[in-house]
Amino acid sequence: MKMLIASFALLLAATTSACGPRQVEVTTGAQPVADMSIRFTNNLTQAVNLYVTSGGTDVFLKQVAASGVELVPVRGLAAGTTVTLKARTVDGTRTYSRDNIYLAANYEWRVP
Repeated sequence: MKMLIASFALLLAATTSACGPRQVEVTTGAQPVADMSIRFTNNLTQAVNLYVTSGGTDVFLKQVAASGVELVPVRGLAAGTTVTLKARTVDGTRTYSRDNIYLAANYEWRVP
C-alpha cells in the first residue's frame, strides 16, 4: 500500500510540474524592407499608365486617373537604384519620361 501511495505521489508531482507555467520567448520576425514609392500627379485630362524601367525592362506600376494624385509603391527595387520613369497616356499618343532617377522613398513626379 505504501508503494502505491508513493507511486501516486510521484505521478502527481510529475503531472503538476508538466502543467506548470512555461517560459516563452516572444520575438518579432524580420523587419520588412521599406518600399520605395512614387508620388505621381497626373495633370492630364486622360489616364496614364505608369512604368519603371530598370535593367532595360519596363515594369507596369499602375494606371493613374486623369487629374489624379497617387502614391504608387515600387516593389522589388532597393533604395538608391537608378531607374527611368515613364508615363504613357492610355491612348498611346504621348509618353513622358524621366531618366536616371535615383529611387528614394516618396519620389515626386508631375506630368506634364
